[in-house]
Order: sequence, then structure tokens, then C-alpha cells
Amino acid sequence: MSARFELYGLFLSGPSYKVALMLSLAQEPFAYHHMDLRAGAHKTDAFRAISRFGQVPALVDTSNGMKLVQSAVILDYLADKTGKFGGATLAERYEAREWLFWEFERLSANLYRPRSAKLGFRTFDPAVLDQYMSEGNAALAHLETCLTGRNWLVGEGLTIADIDLYGVVFYAADGGYDLSAYPHVAAWKARIEAMPGYASPQMLMPTTA
Repeated sequence: MSARFELYGLFLSGPSYKVALMLSLAQEPFAYHHMDLRAGAHKTDAFRAISRFGQVPALVDTSNGMKLVQSAVILDYLADKTGKFGGATLAERYEAREWLFWEFERLSANLYRPRSAKLGFRTFDPAVLDQYMSEGNAALAHLETCLTGRNWLVGEGLTIADIDLYGVVFYAADGGYDLSAYPHVAAWKARIEAMPGYASPQMLMPTTA
């Protein structure tokens, strides 16, 4: 029987990893489609029919034909459809989703962009890169404070808030950030990596379908 969910992504993409990790932690088998962006796979009519913005990740739910883009939306959808990691109460549901918006505003650009510079994909003026690093460390410091005395960001268990932020923090070292300065963040990261179903980007997103 074919998998219910089909994920279109790229092994270097943090947002793609968030979705793949969510599916793996939820123990949902999925078909993975590697998108060679350098070859222009995201510009084809076939892919644009799935991803309106021509971006990864994109998810297809074959049970109902739903096509979704943007990792935060996909995580929210998967929490609803799988009944996992959405929050134990209505209050937790919305608190988890608040973290998704915070991550987009405060964390992802400031960690992903220095990473892209170090990998040679993008070039930034040194002053701009310093600003990203400063704001990234400020975001990590806030996360450190919020995780003090807590195992998870929301409630007493793993939620999409943790999965979403982990998909950024996983790449912190690649961007030049030292997580040893944030012991509660490092411990939280290790807890996620000890969860049943956890797997690395290399395991979940091969360079072939």
C-alpha cells in the first residue's frame, strides 16, 4: 500500500527537515521526492501544481488530495491529521502555534543565513552578518530562558513547537553558533534526539527519491 503522505524536499533544507522529522516522530510512513533545485526542479509546471510558490517543503495528502506548502502550515496540518504533537489542550494548541510565529520572526533567518554564508551559498556584508549573529544569539538566549526548568516548550510533552524550533537549532553549529553557551537548549535538543522515531536529515531526506 502506498504511503498516505508525499513530501517534496531538499536534503539541505531546514524547513524540509522539520516536516520529515514530524512524520518520522509520528511514525507516519511517507514517500519522499528529492527536488534538485539547482537543476530547476522547482520551476516545472508539475511541481508548481503542487507548490504554488515553487518552494520546498511541499506535502501532498493522498487521502484527500490536499497540497500544502510552508513548513509551519504543514506541521499544523499533520498535528491535526495524525492527532500527535498538537498540544494536550486548546490553550497548548495555540501556545504551540505562537512559537511557530516567533521562530519565523526571531530565530530562523538569524541562524539559517549565517549557515548559508558558511556553506558558500550566499554572501553578506560583514556588518549584516554580524547583525544576524547578534540577533541569533539573542533569540537563543530567550529560548534558553524559556527552557529553564522545563523539558518542552509547551505543556508536558513534545509538540510541533519543539519540532519546528529544533529544525532550526539543529543547524546552529553550521552557522557558527556555540550551543554550549545555552545548556538548557542543548539538553532540550538532546531530548528530542532521544525520542522514538528520531532520525537525522541524511536518513530522512536522501539525494534520490
